Amino acid sequence: MMIGAGQKLVMIGDSITDADRAKPVGEGLFGATGKGYVAFTDALLGAVYPQLKIRITNVGTSGNTIRNLKARWQTDVIDLKPDWLSVMIGTNDVWRQFDLPRQPETHVPPEEYEATYHELCNRTRPLLKGLVLMTPFYIEPNPKDAMRARMDQYGLIVRKMAQKYDAVFVDTQGAFNKVLEHVYPATLAWDRVHPTLTGHMIIARAFLDALGFEW
Repeated sequence: MMIGAGQKLVMIGDSITDADRAKPVGEGLFGATGKGYVAFTDALLGAVYPQLKIRITNVGTSGNTIRNLKARWQTDVIDLKPDWLSVMIGTNDVWRQFDLPRQPETHVPPEEYEATYHELCNRTRPLLKGLVLMTPFYIEPNPKDAMRARMDQYGLIVRKMAQKYDAVFVDTQGAFNKVLEHVYPATLAWDRVHPTLTGHMIIARAFLDALGFEW
């Protein structure tokens, strides 16, 4: 298990991370960490590694792109002083290109996505004990589907960032692909983006596996 005793893990992203977390900071009692993979991660770490007392803070925000993360990076990452940081962003950066094709100002092209990701990692990596970078995903088994293909392109950028900044890499798309060999996409997400509880557990499992969690 890579995360050490008493360390703080901040998890940032969009609605998939948010999952109805408490505002302004998702941490503490009464479902404060939300109803998704962050909550599952928190619960599993507390149940299996209670002696480590790992502190988890959820700062996912629905609708965010990497532009939004950049705008709130100081308050929602730097000022929280995490030991570990987990980032999963890119779904809306891609999705807006498909559900709002006539509003290009909402689109985040791959070049901007990569440059901004690089800027945030470069700024933050020296402050951290560990960094986890998770790919965005689209719950669609056909890799030739237009949005799935574009999402995979952004996932490759995340893989590149993980290699460059010595980060733990989590292939969430790959985790979903394994399950999609057996179930229809709507089983895991009605819109192929916002997961059911099973979908969130798939993400949590991939996340914890990458950190050396012993089930």
